[in-house]
Amino acid sequence: MTVTIVGSQLGDEGKGALVDLWGGDADIVVRYQGGDNAGHTVVEDGEEYKLSLVPSGAVRDKVGVLGNGCVINPRTLFSEIDDLRERGLDPDVRLAKRAHVIMPYHRRLDNIEEEAKADSDLTVGTTGRGIGPTYEDKAGRRGIRVGDLLDPDVLRQRLEYVVPQKKALIEDVYGLEAGEECDVEALVEEYTEIGRRLREDDMAVNCGDFLAERREAGDNVMFEGAQGTLIDIDHGSYPYVTSSNPTAGGAATGTGVGPTVVGQGEVVGIVKSYLSRVGEGPMPTELKDDEREEELADFIREKGGEFGTVTGRPRRIGWLDMPMLRHAARVSGFTGIAVNHLDVLAGLDEVKVGHAYELEGEERLTMPATTERWGECEPVVKEFDTWPEVDWAAVAEEGYDAIPDAAQDYLEYLSDELDVPIYAVGVGPGREQTVHIENPFDN
Repeated sequence: MTVTIVGSQLGDEGKGALVDLWGGDADIVVRYQGGDNAGHTVVEDGEEYKLSLVPSGAVRDKVGVLGNGCVINPRTLFSEIDDLRERGLDPDVRLAKRAHVIMPYHRRLDNIEEEAKADSDLTVGTTGRGIGPTYEDKAGRRGIRVGDLLDPDVLRQRLEYVVPQKKALIEDVYGLEAGEECDVEALVEEYTEIGRRLREDDMAVNCGDFLAERREAGDNVMFEGAQGTLIDIDHGSYPYVTSSNPTAGGAATGTGVGPTVVGQGEVVGIVKSYLSRVGEGPMPTELKDDEREEELADFIREKGGEFGTVTGRPRRIGWLDMPMLRHAARVSGFTGIAVNHLDVLAGLDEVKVGHAYELEGEERLTMPATTERWGECEPVVKEFDTWPEVDWAAVAEEGYDAIPDAAQDYLEYLSDELDVPIYAVGVGPGREQTVHIENPFDN
């Protein structure tokens, strides 16, 4: 059995909590794209774990795999693993040999290029962690892969080819001074040592073969996407996107399993009950038009803890956007959804949803293909009855029927519009603060 977890919006939907919830029935949790710009916060036994690269299942003693669709910063990876070990855990993390490695020069160039765009409309708002430049090198066939770290001669050959190009770019194009990030000898020494640790700890695997063998042995596999649908390089609000495919199709190409494997399993879209975003780009339902909306956005931001797990940046806030969710459901083929942060909307004076868009006098139920046209859309708003603050811990314990009636109406609207069942409702950050309706591994 496979279950694929997909972010339905702009990232930060609380995917880690659902991976953690259902991960108890998974034997292996696989990240299939992204890098250490993907923040997951998981609460286990009252302990909060902030992970940016290690798969969320690691806090529940599951095998974690970083697939070939990921880009991996070994410094971040080993820092997180060492931190988890210091906190009493023993994470079992495997890396696809075909996954690409984020090198120090990628991080340097990421920040340089973003700064160069600062005075234009092309600023994306990246995390500056080298994700995009690493994927650029992957597509340009000049990248360093995990398997290369295991062979010092191959590693040196690759670096001697690519580093002079990066140094020339920094110095001749941007007029800056290259530093240690372009020192071939230092890079060979550091990353050969990383390769030694990977080899001694038996961490590097042929991902597709590894997963096939484990599935044949009867293991359940959960595929974990980073970011969200609207950040997808192909299906998102380009150019305000990440450099990979968080949508369900990425689970196949990013791990080496066939698309029929993913398609025969469950694909669960994770939905935040409102909208948040870190970074630039359109957001038609954003709460920003007047002082009252800005105050409401501040309230939701503080109550929902809407600050980037990786960056700490405050997230932009808006009402739920249904055209966005219809787009996400179609692109990934959702078989069900989980709705998080329902408790954050409790006690508000108003609750709204962007039901559709108005563009040039016409109503549209899904998103335009270009970001420029999306930015011209005005939301067609649907209002809902509000619901009060309640004892959400008691609600989680008692089940769906304990959710206030108005909040149930809100949830049923989402389910009807997307034509999929709701598998879970998050009413707090911990696993025990989730109303568990259906386990996708049981389907």
